[in-house]
Amino acid sequence: MTDTILSIAGVSKTYAARGKAPAVTALHAVDLDIRRGEIFALLGPNGAGKTTLISIVCGIVVPSTGAITIDGIDTQTGYRQARRRIGLVPQELATDAFESVLATVSFSRRLFGRAANAAYIEQLLRDLALWDKRNAKIMELSGGMKRRVLIAKALAHEPDILFLDEPSAGVDVALRRDMWNMVRGLRERGVTIILTTHYIEEAEEMADRVGVIAKGKLLLVDDKTALMKKLGKRQLDLTLVEPLAAIPPELADWHPSLEHDGHTLRYVFDATGERTGIPSFLNRLSECGIAFKDLETSKSSLEDIFVDLVGERP
Repeated sequence: MTDTILSIAGVSKTYAARGKAPAVTALHAVDLDIRRGEIFALLGPNGAGKTTLISIVCGIVVPSTGAITIDGIDTQTGYRQARRRIGLVPQELATDAFESVLATVSFSRRLFGRAANAAYIEQLLRDLALWDKRNAKIMELSGGMKRRVLIAKALAHEPDILFLDEPSAGVDVALRRDMWNMVRGLRERGVTIILTTHYIEEAEEMADRVGVIAKGKLLLVDDKTALMKKLGKRQLDLTLVEPLAAIPPELADWHPSLEHDGHTLRYVFDATGERTGIPSFLNRLSECGIAFKDLETSKSSLEDIFVDLVGERP
């Protein structure tokens, strides 16, 4: 899939100095192309620049440099036409508290110039388990239901691109499951999904491609499977017959670590390399008289890769 629906070229954001506070660069020259119909996960710790980038694409924040095109439409010269192609589910739960669910979702559709379509709105509310609450005021809903309303509002005008900014933050398990089923359905219908998330297991399960951002810089973008193959490591865990108090100097070349109070000896290796070092490592263990009763190998997760790149957990 090479068809680009969203192109971000050299986009940066610097906030000017105010008083004694110096200028702050929240985003450094990001270049990114999003493919039509993919699910793209943007991973990064708090303050990394994820929301800033999304806000710029959606026209909420003005970039300092760069250009953005949505299906060939420049967002600066054709803002209304471009914005109509985007749906945004923000982190905040701000909604029209005194409006009914049906009224606020229907208004969102009209806001983008779409003709009324009662059948589509009904199906949308049913898909999000909101139909029975259609006449309830937003202020009467639980936090989870309000989150569903935000999703409905974002989808009301049938956008081609849906941004989900930290969609699972503060969401109950039932809504999270429903939301990800909905995301799969949207992708099947051709909607492009761009999400930021702290739930890496969901990105690992759902995303086609992953981008990692930290301190306003996009560190890398790659297909998820290629990224894990390229950067992923494997580890060999040996359950020892007798625990070790320290790593013997004879094993220093392999840089193993002790886990579980010395009962487990862990050796991390590159599974893609010509030599894993495992045979020589096991031979040296035998020479040292270190016996083990069990061994297990496992591959690194997307979270492990993220920590290696950024130096902290998201």
